[in-house]
Amino acid sequence: MRDTLMIPLTEEENLVIASDNSGSIGMKDGDAVHVPYKTVAYYSFRVAVMECLSAGGEPFAAVVQNFCSEDAWDELLLGIEQGISELGRVDIKVTGSTESNFMLDQSAVGLSVLGKRKANAKIEKLTYDSQTRIAVIGSPLVGSEVMEKEEQIVPLPVFKEVSCMEEVVTIPVGSKGILHELNTLFENIEVTEENVETTVPLLKSSGPSTCFVAVYPIETLHRLKAICGRYFHEMNYLG
Repeated sequence: MRDTLMIPLTEEENLVIASDNSGSIGMKDGDAVHVPYKTVAYYSFRVAVMECLSAGGEPFAAVVQNFCSEDAWDELLLGIEQGISELGRVDIKVTGSTESNFMLDQSAVGLSVLGKRKANAKIEKLTYDSQTRIAVIGSPLVGSEVMEKEEQIVPLPVFKEVSCMEEVVTIPVGSKGILHELNTLFENIEVTEENVETTVPLLKSSGPSTCFVAVYPIETLHRLKAICGRYFHEMNYLG
């Protein structure tokens, strides 16, 4: 099950809502991970917009819930604007709210992305067969690794290009890891650590969706590899 909410708008369109949040990440003394608020907002936006795109949505708005401080607001907007610019020619409006009555000891940010998709574009569980191929694009990273191993994080433009391929199904990997996401996709197989071969850890948290799963037909392999380059990690299901 995807981490999105679909609400009918008209007979032709559905509203797609995708969200992310982060806690104890920021510039406060009590935070577990110390990074600029621009970085916090960028990665929260990245998670939510990847979920929206993966579900077939065209993002048009982002809503920020800021529990860091009023001073953090401008930096948070800069992080979102960075993510929007990486998506190319998209028009995403930004709004939100700041908790200014009380101060928290740790930073906290919530962010939602709203998108629209065709009402008849159904998302169903996949059926695995002999022509099905699976790959992980990027590497699962969490916490301070996100800053220390940034070169392993799949870029947002790569994700967008892959998610636009009609024959490819994508799903961002979150805190529950690759194995969890795989088992939300297929209706006829159960994926375990024992029945797949891959070079990436299957149970590790991928934090702010530093990687994603791509399911594709075998004839798409070379094109997908060309787009993803060094971020491409093949996965073999042994059955």
